[in-house]
Order: sequence, then C-alpha cells, then structure tokens
Amino acid sequence: MDIVYSSPVVEFVTVAAEFCAFLEQSEGRDKDTLTDTLLKLLPLLYLKAELLPHVEGGDLYGAESFVTEGDYEWLRGTLTAVMGEDDAYEDLVYDEQMQTDEAHWRSVGEQLADIYQPVRDFVETFRTGVEDNIAEALWTLNDNFELYLGADIVDVMRRLHRVKYSIR
Repeated sequence: MDIVYSSPVVEFVTVAAEFCAFLEQSEGRDKDTLTDTLLKLLPLLYLKAELLPHVEGGDLYGAESFVTEGDYEWLRGTLTAVMGEDDAYEDLVYDEQMQTDEAHWRSVGEQLADIYQPVRDFVETFRTGVEDNIAEALWTLNDNFELYLGADIVDVMRRLHRVKYSIR
C-alpha cells in the first residue's frame, strides 16, 4: 500500500494537520488573524485534497470517526464567536430541480467545523499507521471532497474574502 504514504498523501496530511491545529487554537483569536490565516490555509487544503490519489472502493463501514459531537460543537461555537457579526450571511444556492436560486443563511463557524471534521478524522487515521484503515479513510476523504468538502472550502473562502476586503 505505497499509495497511503505517497507524497501527495503526506503533503495533504501536513497541510491538514496545520489547518486543524490552527482552528483548535482559535479561542480568543481576533477575526482579522483568523481570516488572514484561513485565506492562506484553505486554498492549500483544497489544492492538496485535489491532488490526492484515488483508491478503490470503501467498505460498508466507512472510515473511523475521531471528532466527537462535543468537539464539533466546541469548534463551531468558538469560530462563530471569533467571527462575531460576520459569521452569519445569506448565500444564494442553485436548486437544480426547481432551476432557481434560493437564499440560505450560512455560518462561517459551522462551515469551518464541517470542513474540520473529515479532515481531522483523516489526519487521526493517518497517525494510526494502519494502512488498510488509511486507504479506507483516503477513499472516504476523496468521496467527501467530491460531494461537498471541496465546495464548502470554496464557499467559505468566498465569505472570508468578503469579510477581509469589505469597507469598514
């Protein structure tokens, strides 16, 4: 299973671990520092995820989850507090069935927690060193990236860009 220790996987884990550590240490951080750093880390995370090798199929059980509901809620709450009044925003989402745009309220803190969860799960699985589990987690991560994770990264980057460059 040389693929699980290939350069693209190791590079992803390096960026992912930095991203996770930064979010985990966000309590008490100011919004400008959070925004500036995430606008540098998120594009790297997206790029490294895009370059991950594809592996065949996942089993019926999926990859192991390490992030608890409590971890998720703490992180979401912390990031929401740091973002303050810039956390909630209205976003237009295209509904393919209705062929119209619908307005949805989004939260930067929740979006970042949604990105954090599968990324942290993969990093922790990689740390176990169990190659079959890493391969399963890689398949799950690729699947999540295609289904929602990649779009979530792009969406939250768009919001953070607006926060950083808005006239205050």
